Amino acid sequence: MQPVISAIVAAMLVLPMQAQIKRAERKSLLDADPSVVYMDQALKKPVELKVVKEAPVFSDKEGKQRLGTLKADQTVRLEAITDKIYRVRGQGTRDGISGWVAPWAFSSTDPQFVANLKQLYDRQIQVQTLIANKQVAAGMTLDEVTLAIGKPTKTSLRKTATGQSGRWEFIDYEEIKNYVTEVDRATGQTYRRLVSVTQQEKGKTSVEFENDTVTAVEESEDRRGGNVRIIVPPVIFHW
Repeated sequence: MQPVISAIVAAMLVLPMQAQIKRAERKSLLDADPSVVYMDQALKKPVELKVVKEAPVFSDKEGKQRLGTLKADQTVRLEAITDKIYRVRGQGTRDGISGWVAPWAFSSTDPQFVANLKQLYDRQIQVQTLIANKQVAAGMTLDEVTLAIGKPTKTSLRKTATGQSGRWEFIDYEEIKNYVTEVDRATGQTYRRLVSVTQQEKGKTSVEFENDTVTAVEESEDRRGGNVRIIVPPVIFHW
C-alpha cells in the first residue's frame, strides 16, 4: 500500500512541475520570434504611451484576430514592437487587455517617439542577430556583450572625468595533454604516461568601452568574422 501512496504523491508533485515547464516553453516560443523586440529586454525602464484614439486590439502582430478595443485617454505600457505595430497592456472597453495595436492610436510628449522606436527596433534586430551568432560589435552595451559571448576572462577599468572606460578580454583556451614514453620493467613493453595538462590560448576577443558602450573590438585571426561590425549606440528616450 505504501508504494502506491508514494507513487500518487510523486505524480501530484510532477504534474504541477510539468505544467510550469510547459508554460515556460510557451513563453520561450513567444519570445523566440525574430521579428519582435521585447521592451523589457531592450530597455531598463518601462515605456508608457498615451492612447489618443480608441483602437482595435489584436492577438497577433499580423492583425488577423481581434481581441477587443483599447480605450482612449489612458496611459498604457509598451511591451513589444515590430516595424509596423506595437504590443501594449492597458484597459479595454470592458476589461484589462493586452495585445497588438496600430501606432496611430498613441501619442507621447516627445514628437520624435515614432522615429525613436523605429531606430530602437532596427538596432535591437541587429543586436539579436549578433547575440544569436555569438558576435560583438562597436556600439553594443556591456550587457549585450555578456549575452553574446559570456563573462570576460580579464577586465581593466579606468575612471575619467566624464565617466569610466576600460577593456574586457575573452580568451579561449584548449587543454594540451603532455605524455612521456616509458618502459614497463616487468614486461618490457612501452607505454605513454600522462605527466601534465597545460592550457594554451586558442583565440581572443578584446573589447574596449566607454561608459558602458563598446568603442572598439579586436579579435584574433581565428575569431574574425569579416569586416568590422558597428551598430548605432543605445537610443536615449525622453517620453
